[in-house]
Amino acid sequence: MKTFADKIIAYNSSLEFKGKLPKGIRIMNPFQEDENVIPISSIFYKKYYNDNQKRHLILGINPGRFGAGLTGIPFTDPKRLIANCGIEFTGHLAHEPSSVFVYEVIKAFGGEEAFYNRFYINSICPLGFTSLGKNGKEVNYNYYDSKDLTQSIFDFIIANIQKQIGFGVHTDICYCLGTGKNEKFLLEINNQFGFFKKIIALEHPRYIMQYKSKSKEEYITKYLSAFKMAT
Repeated sequence: MKTFADKIIAYNSSLEFKGKLPKGIRIMNPFQEDENVIPISSIFYKKYYNDNQKRHLILGINPGRFGAGLTGIPFTDPKRLIANCGIEFTGHLAHEPSSVFVYEVIKAFGGEEAFYNRFYINSICPLGFTSLGKNGKEVNYNYYDSKDLTQSIFDFIIANIQKQIGFGVHTDICYCLGTGKNEKFLLEINNQFGFFKKIIALEHPRYIMQYKSKSKEEYITKYLSAFKMAT
C-alpha cells in the first residue's frame, strides 16, 4: 500500500502544466527545472509523511521563487529546510518571510513531526508564476493577478485539488491561507465542486510578516486556535 509520502512524491514527479499562458507570464516548475528538487523534497516527505494517516489540507496561493520554488516544499525555504527539518540543501540559501512565519507556527504547535502528522500544505495552484518587473527582473505573480491567467489555469487548479484530496485528506475542513482574493476564489470553486464541507481562511503569512509583524504573536495564536478545530 502506497504511503502518503509515496503519493506526494509521485504527484510532484508528474506535475506539469501543458496549457497556454498569457503573454509575459512564465510558470515555475521546480520539479522539472532543477534535478535536485525531487530528491530533496522526497527526503522531506519520507521523513514526515511515510504513513497512511489522513491529514487536513492547508492551501496557500501558489509557490514563490524563494520557498517552494527552490525546495519543492510549500512554505519551506532552504534555511528552514536545513535548520528546522534537518535536511541538507546545497543550492541558494534563500529567505522567504512566509516560511519564517509558518515555521514559528509549527514550533508553537509542537514541532515539525507533530504538525506534519496532522496537516499537509500545498497551494490552490501547485505551480508558481513570474512576470518581468519594471527593472526587467523576474517577480512573483499570483494566479489571480489577471483574469486571463486564472482562466488559463482553471482546469489545472481543479484537477490538482482533486488529485490531492485523493492522497487521503480529510474533507470536513480545509484551511485557506489568504483572506482576500485567495479565499474568495476557493469559496467559489468549493461551492461549484463541493471539495470540502468548510473553508477556514487565515491571513496569509506574507501579509502578516510584511504589514502586521508587530502583532505576529496574535496571529500565531489565531492559527493555533483554528488548527485545533481539525484536531
